[in-house]
Parts: sequence; structure tokens; C-alpha cells
Amino acid sequence: MPYINVQITKGATREQKAEIVKDFTETLVRVLGKNPQNTHIVIQEIEAEDWGHAGGLVADRRAATGTK
Repeated sequence: MPYINVQITKGATREQKAEIVKDFTETLVRVLGKNPQNTHIVIQEIEAEDWGHAGGLVADRRAATGTK
């Protein structure tokens, strides 16, 4: 029973999340021969101010560069 936990910063659309689930499931089927009926994908969205990278908060980095 494959289980994948994907953590991303908030902002993905429902359609984008559906595509991630579809693509990751298809990859497990293709590469490992896993049964898609037994495959679980969990997407956790984290606030940008709760995610740190390279010594700073992602929210601060985005604010400085003007990105989402």
C-alpha cells in the first residue's frame, strides 16, 4: 500500500492537486507496478510564514522578490 505525503506552500488549485494525485499514482503504477486502488496521496498545504528555507521564511523571500 503506497503512501505519499506531499507538502507544499498554500496556493495550489483543486485542479493542480488533482493532477498531482493522478500523476504520482500513475508513476507508482508504471515504475513499481503498484495497484492504483491501494495508493494513497496526501497533500498538506503549509502557510508560507510556516515554511523556512535557506535561513529565512518563504513568505519573506516571496515578499522580497514579488512572487507568490
